[in-house]
Amino acid sequence: MEYLTQQVCSLRCQQVYTVLSRLHDAARGDRWRFLQLLPQVIAGRLAGKQMFEILTPQTTKNLYIPISREQGKFLYLMARSVGAKRVVEFGTSFGVSTIYLAAAVRDNQGEVVVGTEFEPSKHERAVANLAEAGLSQVTDIRLGDALETLRDVPEPVDLVLLDGWKDLYIPILELLKPKLRSGSVVLADNIFTFKKTLRPYVEYMRSGKNGFESMTLTIGAGFEYSYYVG
Repeated sequence: MEYLTQQVCSLRCQQVYTVLSRLHDAARGDRWRFLQLLPQVIAGRLAGKQMFEILTPQTTKNLYIPISREQGKFLYLMARSVGAKRVVEFGTSFGVSTIYLAAAVRDNQGEVVVGTEFEPSKHERAVANLAEAGLSQVTDIRLGDALETLRDVPEPVDLVLLDGWKDLYIPILELLKPKLRSGSVVLADNIFTFKKTLRPYVEYMRSGKNGFESMTLTIGAGFEYSYYVG
């Protein structure tokens, strides 16, 4: 295939580039879609609820909530750098981050990006977007509760992206940890946005007691970059 014989970065492939551009452009409308949820958010916060309790999968089914282009390029480069052949993503949404990861796995001549999405309409659109980008063969997007859908992911896992519901970062990580190889990378998004909620996760990764070395990268809403020592 052309992208392999010429060793061209798949992000430069017109098919992939076109889909990513469309999705990033569409995601700009999130600010207006979020404004419609603002009364619900204010009421929830006044009632003492956490953001993840207010913004449920159902209420956010029309929000893209994607990674930025900068974060996407970083994901691609990181996956290429560690030679990732099997990647797991928690929180696929419309598939923006999945496309970056799948492009890297394909260029690494790897196996698969296993993604998971709880909201059926988002799952359907993510699968369609990946097909349009020509990346279906290296993706497996599972519908349902991630604590169930990710139980049978085969090992070894080379890279993990955590970008779903923030209270599940540690449970998902602990589910996947036995499948990580030494040298695997775990990236967790929204460290700055959900600073209080994700503080236990950051402490877990930086404690030196759980097999990780970790730091926060000031990319997008904050990426916690963690290296699995094993």
